[in-house]
Amino acid sequence: MASIMTNAAALTALQSLNATNKSLEQTQARISTGYRVSEASDNAAYWSIATTMRSDNSALSTVQDALGLGASKVDTAYTGMNNVLDTIGKIKTKLLSSVGQSDANKAKTQTEITALQAQMKSFADAATFSGSNFLSVTSKQVAAANDGVQPDAKIVSSFNRSSSGAISLGTIDIDVESTKLFDSGLAADVKNQGILDRKTSIYSTAADQSAYDTAYAASIAAGNTDIAANTAGQGAVTGTPVKIDNVSAFNLDITAAGVTDDIITQMVTKIDNVMNQLTNSATVLGSAKSSIDLQKTFTQSLMDSIDRGVGQLVDADMNKESTRLQALQVQQQLGIQSLSIANSSSQSILSLFKNG
Repeated sequence: MASIMTNAAALTALQSLNATNKSLEQTQARISTGYRVSEASDNAAYWSIATTMRSDNSALSTVQDALGLGASKVDTAYTGMNNVLDTIGKIKTKLLSSVGQSDANKAKTQTEITALQAQMKSFADAATFSGSNFLSVTSKQVAAANDGVQPDAKIVSSFNRSSSGAISLGTIDIDVESTKLFDSGLAADVKNQGILDRKTSIYSTAADQSAYDTAYAASIAAGNTDIAANTAGQGAVTGTPVKIDNVSAFNLDITAAGVTDDIITQMVTKIDNVMNQLTNSATVLGSAKSSIDLQKTFTQSLMDSIDRGVGQLVDADMNKESTRLQALQVQQQLGIQSLSIANSSSQSILSLFKNG
């Protein structure tokens, strides 16, 4: 039925053209943005997931930066520790060479030892990165039970989200108490001394030395401070044997009164013990460095995985959208032609009235 009031063909053609134009706009938007889900209205669930995961990925990027900073701190401490190990090895050699020397030669050797000790302190003080130093510290007694124990250094290593949405942070903890070489805390603060300024005593007889070392080790194992352990060790020795007090890797004096070749030999033994402690401390730093490197690699892989997962949810397939765009452009042209033909039919009806 031909009607001048309602052009059904034109209405159908217009609806088809509007649908084509809407699809064309959507496809053009996907090609322009690169996303098939760029707004919540496109797909609320996918958009919500993608937004959350992008936020988590941003947090992981910050974690990656924190790991890089932590790695630099540990590298700096490890470099300082290695230099200290080399230097204390030289001190050990100097001590060995001083056995049997004349007093004049011992004085010269002592000058060299003193210079090497100062160099160790310089290495420890310089091992600072971004305000953090794991070798030279200043402990304070925060609480009576603390005894100046240096707190662990924490490096943020992970950002975790549970299935319930709860967020937590993971850390790599570095036992600074076991790596500190010098502790410049005030004497009024009960503190543990560092590895290099930890003081002990050397006795002239093997029996007294053994009794002292046993008591000293027991006191340390009981959790006492080094100062208290030193006192306990001295109290375990009966009588008043000749001893050299306040001996440490940073306080060796082979020219002091009462220092015999036997005492120097004892100093060598103590230096060797200190080297073992430094090796253990270097192991702590090396282990932390290894953990940080592994975590950095994992975090980067995790970020890449999240990027791929989000992309699968919201990214547009550019090949598919490009092909669809061409098809829709053809449909648009055909729709315009169809609408034009439908309108031409109405004009033909009007022309009948004009001719009549």
